[in-house]
This record gives sequence, C-alpha cells and structure tokens, in this order.
Amino acid sequence: MTVPRQDPVVWGSPDGPGPIQPQDLGAFARDGFLAVDQLITPEEVQVYRRELDRLVADPEIRADERSIVEPRTQEIRSVFEVHRISELFAHLVADERVVGRARQILGSDVYVHQSRINVKPGFGASGFYWHSDFETWHAEDGLPNMRTVSVSIALTENVDTNGGLMIMPGSHKTFLGCAGATPKDNYKKSLQMQDAGTPSDEALTALAGQHGIKLFTGKAGSATWFDCNCMHGSGDNITPFPRSNVFVVFNSVENTPVEPFAAPVRRPAFLGARDSTPVR
Repeated sequence: MTVPRQDPVVWGSPDGPGPIQPQDLGAFARDGFLAVDQLITPEEVQVYRRELDRLVADPEIRADERSIVEPRTQEIRSVFEVHRISELFAHLVADERVVGRARQILGSDVYVHQSRINVKPGFGASGFYWHSDFETWHAEDGLPNMRTVSVSIALTENVDTNGGLMIMPGSHKTFLGCAGATPKDNYKKSLQMQDAGTPSDEALTALAGQHGIKLFTGKAGSATWFDCNCMHGSGDNITPFPRSNVFVVFNSVENTPVEPFAAPVRRPAFLGARDSTPVR
C-alpha cells in the first residue's frame, strides 16, 4: 500500500535560525537527505572512536539489553541509548552543530527518540535491509506524524565497498505500508535480522525504478541527515575495513508518541523514548 505524504518535510521556516543554508534546506525537502562533508573535526572523531571502542569492550555493556550482537559472530552490532550510557555521546547529541540542524528541520525543540552506535567491523558484519523508519516508529512506537529526523555521523571512513548507507532520493514523499501484523516483541528479532516491517521486492523495485539509489561515502567526521520516511538500507561489510557510526534520531516535542498504531505493545524506551525532555 502506497500513500502520498501529507506532512511537511521541512517544518521550520527557510529563513529561520540554524546552521543549514536555505538552498540546502530546499534540497533536503526535495531529496529527503542532506550530506555534510565535515560535521565534527578529525580530533573529535578520535575522541568518539575511543569511546566507542571502550563501550564495545566493556563486559557490562555487552550484557546490557541495550547491546545487540551479530547472530553469526556474536560480536556487538549496536549499542542503544548511547547518549544515556556515555557522557561523551550525550555531549555530542547536545552540540549545536547536531541539535541545531534538527531544530531547524523540524521547526521546534526536539528530544532524542533513539540513539545508538553502530559497529560494522570488517569480514562479514551484516547490513540493514531496506526500510522506512517511520513504518516502525508509527506502528510500534506511536509517533503520530512524520516530524522526525535522523543523523548518521561517520566515525570511520565510508567507502563504496564497506556497507555504506543507501537512500532512494525522493522516496520520503510516499508512505509505503507493509503487509501483515507486527508480532509481539518483534524488536528482539528485527534488531538482529529484519523481517516484519520490510517492503516487498515488488514495491522496492518500483521505488528504486522511480527514484534511483544514492550511496553515501565520506571521511570520518562526515554526516548524513535524512527524513524519517526515506527508504534506506545498507549492505554487508565483507571488506577488512570497518564502518562505525553514531546514529541519533530527533523527534519534535510537538510529535510525542501515543499508543502504538499497529503493534500489541510498546517497544522498550531505549528503542522509542517516552521522555520528551528537550535537548539543551
């Protein structure tokens, strides 16, 4: 089922305050994404890389339910709610270079709906299959509107072979509803390997034929902002070169969650926050 988007993409005024230039806001509205060549400095990248390595090596973090491991290798795949686990990542989330862009796009104060570090080591780390985040955030978390934006900040270089982010430009203008009911505790399986909430091959073929596919590459410290309804995914990383990033989802304080629209229970708060305290 496909439905034309009803919500704005950019909720803020084009000439409102913020670090994004008006022409770039226009491109975000058109394409659903914005690439920034250097959001954080090389020196900062090293600080956050060390923090990522520290978290991944910590046995207590590994044992925490917020850590997700690869089914095959049992290596850590993601650590969620990282802005609450780590003071350093909390500082990054509140940095005006980061949160300022989110406020500008969403036209309001924002809070963190979800944060995580993604660890994609070389030699077989699995990817993330094609999906629209809003499908899950609406169905399972109860977000009413498409007023949510994500940023992926590269902590390693993204090249065209190590499983980088792919987006179908313009796909955010159509909502693609996925067939079938959401199983109870679906997140426990989907965080390791997606099944429910993923589009059919026929729907993906039609979207890709209409919009094409953009692969994002860039040096460590670069970032990609993208709308919650973009069709996106990433491939496996079978190279020796890791691809790690910090991923933050900002939601408008005027779009706080209600009960799930198509799931029997809410997901845990570390996946879909219920605390809408604005980032300061």
